Amino acid sequence: MPDADALTVLERELALLMRRAAGFSAQLARELHPDLESSAYSLLVWLDTSGPARLTDLAGAFGVGKATLSRQVQLLERLNLITREPEPNDGRSQLLQVTAPAADRLHAVRAARLQRFRSLLAAWPQGDIESLGQLLERLNTTIPSTNAKESS
Repeated sequence: MPDADALTVLERELALLMRRAAGFSAQLARELHPDLESSAYSLLVWLDTSGPARLTDLAGAFGVGKATLSRQVQLLERLNLITREPEPNDGRSQLLQVTAPAADRLHAVRAARLQRFRSLLAAWPQGDIESLGQLLERLNTTIPSTNAKESS
């Protein structure tokens, strides 16, 4: 059984990390487009990583209903970050996909984010960075998720 003091420290530090990550995601979204919300940014990243998908695929991946996603998808369309195309195998369905200019900007923003991490962790020993990554991966596989696919 884990020590209560260790769990208290872990919970406090994870809460701080999540608050900072939420702020960081909001900043990244604004860098991509000034009117982009961080939740819509997450959808865009998922589409870029996973490829064209139906709204039902997104809903399943994020564990929310189609109605909840519709507003975010409409925002992404309005900002010309995604398009809807008829699905070749089912004329009733549409595939959402990231536009080429949006993908280019997204890749640039994500590269800049990686560079920020590189700078932030420049003084850390490589082994510590690797250990932290492995421990976070282990934690993420331990925490149950309703998401079929997750991406940052």
